[in-house]
Amino acid sequence: MAQYDVIVIGAGPGGYVAAIRCAQLGLKTACVEGRETLGGTCLNVGCIPSKALLHATHQLHEAEHNFAKMGLKGKSPSVDWPQMQAYKTDVIDGNTKGIEFLFKKNKIDWLKGWGSIPAAGKVKVGDEVHEAKNIIVATGSEVATLPGVEIDEETVVSSTGALSLKKIPKKMIVIGAGVIGLEMGSVYSRLGAEVTVIEYLDTITPTMDGEVQKTFQRILKKQGLNFVLGAAVQGVEAMKTKAKVTYKLKKDDSEHTADADVVLVATGRKPYTDGLGLEALGVELTDRGFVKTDGHWKTSVDGIYAIGDAIEGPMLAHKAEDEGMAAAEVIAGKAGHVNYGVIPSVIYTSPEVSSVGKTEEELKKEGVDYKVGKFSFMGNGRAKANFAADGFVKLLADKKTDRILGAHIIGPMAGDLIHEVCVAMEFGASAEDLALTCHAHPTYSEAVREAALACGDGPIHS
Repeated sequence: MAQYDVIVIGAGPGGYVAAIRCAQLGLKTACVEGRETLGGTCLNVGCIPSKALLHATHQLHEAEHNFAKMGLKGKSPSVDWPQMQAYKTDVIDGNTKGIEFLFKKNKIDWLKGWGSIPAAGKVKVGDEVHEAKNIIVATGSEVATLPGVEIDEETVVSSTGALSLKKIPKKMIVIGAGVIGLEMGSVYSRLGAEVTVIEYLDTITPTMDGEVQKTFQRILKKQGLNFVLGAAVQGVEAMKTKAKVTYKLKKDDSEHTADADVVLVATGRKPYTDGLGLEALGVELTDRGFVKTDGHWKTSVDGIYAIGDAIEGPMLAHKAEDEGMAAAEVIAGKAGHVNYGVIPSVIYTSPEVSSVGKTEEELKKEGVDYKVGKFSFMGNGRAKANFAADGFVKLLADKKTDRILGAHIIGPMAGDLIHEVCVAMEFGASAEDLALTCHAHPTYSEAVREAALACGDGPIHS
């Protein structure tokens, strides 16, 4: 029986980062993972493969719509779907093997198999029981489906099945207008599928800034995505070659049906803690199945911690990574910290959408006196040159102190641009601080500076 300072259960972004940080801090560490490869949902069937397909199909879109405008003449490329799938697999392999290398480099033992916790301080993997002074639960999440909807990963698919369809569908229905639904919907739309998104709420991307939601939906519509909002899905019937979706419109209770070759169920995710034996140990869970933790990622049982999608908060890989590092620091006797007010979120469509901090709607609700600085990418030279002038940067600052309270970007490279605002917010910066910082020209980032200038005397290029 091996003895460890820390055993991490789960090797997704939260788990593998926690394990590496523990090892760096001098703790004897092991990580339990039942998949054939490390990296969890994110690297194997989530963030990384979806970004590969988004990138490939964006290049196709550029070739079909913008190459000729730039004097790049020739036949539009045809899609070799098996080759695109092979490219996606290579991307996954490169990343998962990279984690394996980091485990070896940091002398972390990979305990292969599915783990359970028979007692505090003990982790069982297969027939072997290992001892650990501390255990970190980083088991992530799984797909949450709807009642009356059965996923077969062929005709009715989750995000996992959507990444590996046998062929490109002619018609696709996406249930859910959140991040996953819109990313995968835009992939297949660019590949030529007729995509319809059915959403229960009256807006897409429910937690986003209202102005961004409207602009985003308009752009996606222009790109060919169809939307049915305020619709409650009643059921999905899988037939031999297609599936039929029944839904009710909330405004008049009328019932409708639509059919497609493939139906993607993208209605969110739920914590995955099955088989760990947490309840028998007395580890408290919330009503929704999340592991309860205190402000230091400790559960109700001494020596057991939990991070990532298994606990409450945004289900984001980078939130899990931050918590993994912080929990490792706490176990090592240091002061682990996560600033939950500065966790960015990104949608990797084209254009990208990103946000951090408060939305206007939240500030109004909280009665905060705020000001808005906004700048359109139409006024950005680089964006215009690259056919990427759709969208804007919106900065929210406190009316009295000018402190930045939030930012919302829809436009080119929004997922990267948001981070200068994250750093500014981490340092408690004002909009003026950002406005007075020299930005290279011509770059997309100038739009962020212009939005900051708009919080003061006004932008230069608008």
